[in-house]
Amino acid sequence: MGKIIAITGAGDGLGRALARRFARDGDTCILLGRTKSKIDAVAAELGDAHMAVECDVRDPQSVEAAFAAIAARFPKIDVLINNAAIFEPFTLAEVRPDQIQLQIETNLSGPIYCSHAALPLLRGGGQIINVTSESAPLKMPMLWLYAGTKTALEFMSEMWMRELEDEGVRVTIVRCGQMMDETKTGSSWEPDVAMRFGMANAKVGINLRERGISHYNSVADRFRAILDTPPDLQVPMVWMASVPNPKQS
Repeated sequence: MGKIIAITGAGDGLGRALARRFARDGDTCILLGRTKSKIDAVAAELGDAHMAVECDVRDPQSVEAAFAAIAARFPKIDVLINNAAIFEPFTLAEVRPDQIQLQIETNLSGPIYCSHAALPLLRGGGQIINVTSESAPLKMPMLWLYAGTKTALEFMSEMWMRELEDEGVRVTIVRCGQMMDETKTGSSWEPDVAMRFGMANAKVGINLRERGISHYNSVADRFRAILDTPPDLQVPMVWMASVPNPKQS
């Protein structure tokens, strides 16, 4: 029997790849996203069994309304994947207040709001998966806020593992490396920002051109295994690092 899976940031990128993979496997996907046209397009592609729900994870009222709509159709869900995130480099000297607020509210407050709202639907066998980033342990220059929010999310996830055990809810951290697909042709950052980001990383020995980039579909395939973990097992963390110049078998 297929699972019912809620995915934030499901309009494109990894979120869309996950939805496509799970739908192909016979699961039912609930697509959460701030841009309604994007999640509607994914839902139309996947078919009538799936549900698109407009949700700004930064806004607790939007999150509560979204999960109320979900509960009206699905009194229980099996998985919540907190995938939505903002990724932008800057230095402390140049960061703007709106950039600080956007990353903290999306990357940190968002998973809290969504997990809180989803908890009544997850009790008794559900799973929360929090997507984080290898930029945290790598300590990549100019990503201190992004990496900081992901580090905080990992810490909270470890605390939730213990807290939610009696509720019958498992929590897993999935730490990912660089990834993209054919629709992502390059960076959306200003050229000057991208150049300074590359130079700052090279200065500390991180050569971005030598680091691997995985395909979203490869990452989505590994999520399948996590979702299918038997109920008597807990998987605290999975770290998926990209391989430079992989050899095809």
